[in-house]
Amino acid sequence: MKKILLVIMIVVLLAGCSTEEDKVDIDEMINNMTLDEKIGQMMIIYYKKGEVDSTLKSSLYNVKPGGFILFGENMTSYEKSLEMIKTIKSSNKIPMFISIDEEGGRVQRLRDLKDRDMLYIPSMYHVGLMDDVDLTEKVGKVIGEELRVFGINMDFAPVIDIFENEENTVIGKRSFGTTPEFVSKHGIALAKGLESTGVIPVYKHFPGHGNTSTDSHVDLPIVTKSKEELLNDDLIPFKKVIDSGAEVIMVGHLAVPSVTGDNTPASLSKEVITDLLKGELGYKGLVITDALDMGALSKNYTNEEIYVKAINAGVDILLMPPSSKEALTLIKENVLNGNISEERINESVRKILTLKYNKIDKDYNNYLDSSYLGSKEHKEIIDKIPVTE
Repeated sequence: MKKILLVIMIVVLLAGCSTEEDKVDIDEMINNMTLDEKIGQMMIIYYKKGEVDSTLKSSLYNVKPGGFILFGENMTSYEKSLEMIKTIKSSNKIPMFISIDEEGGRVQRLRDLKDRDMLYIPSMYHVGLMDDVDLTEKVGKVIGEELRVFGINMDFAPVIDIFENEENTVIGKRSFGTTPEFVSKHGIALAKGLESTGVIPVYKHFPGHGNTSTDSHVDLPIVTKSKEELLNDDLIPFKKVIDSGAEVIMVGHLAVPSVTGDNTPASLSKEVITDLLKGELGYKGLVITDALDMGALSKNYTNEEIYVKAINAGVDILLMPPSSKEALTLIKENVLNGNISEERINESVRKILTLKYNKIDKDYNNYLDSSYLGSKEHKEIIDKIPVTE
């Protein structure tokens, strides 16, 4: 009898342990993927309607994108939005990054839900005014739990730009504050809160959008600081988050001639991404562009130039190409004609799949109950932050 019980205990223990067979062989996956599938993984696409219609369905099944970004137009009602997200997820056998801009303040998409009185998260500037790192982390957890109700696993936050220019309309109170040390500690705290819920934080906008007056949605901002000035100011938060284990960093569409020698946007610059971010700062994680439909790029480059330059600069994920089908075609053509090496593609896909299977695969289809939305516990945390805006 004792022997039988011992055997049962061993079987139970083994059943609860992960084995080498359970682990995904990323290199084998890549070897078995078509070039189209690999390129698809390097895109996060968008569609500003509240349902998966035939147009979106065609993009999802033909491009098989690595992710989808949600906007206010996608957040119609709790049930419809949840159904849309589940349909998007089911379109690809590889887990997708279901992403969103949920920063607080003027950038929070969940508040567009029509059938819920959604919680208002104050701007990070007001969170920063409290200068309570534990509270900032709790705010990150609140945001993360509300996102997890919809199965969202990536948030384009925190903003770790430094609010140095009062004429800066694109960043402003999206920033935690006016010094690199302050922004660093609160950015890391918010990210920690997000991560505790299973949401991947994306730090933005490298190499620092806080001291510009031009809005990159409209035109190309030019940062006039020397490289030494950048290293001693704007780049400090990025160095600190890299040291703390940052897994995704967004590169902005802004020119830094002291680094590049010209007005090439950072998002298309090998000197900024490969040499500075990965080389000098030692970053090993994923690099994603800011949205590719923004004026800083679209006014100065063709779509083909944007894709080729960004990938060759060291970008891993292209955010919001204007047409995902066209992007797939153009990138594939440039791989086949030798303008982009397939190894460069494989390098990005390897990093993308590794993060997905390490971080989002296990809880991919787990959703928190809707009672988390605007819960009493969440309100008690947010009510600690006085808002004057």
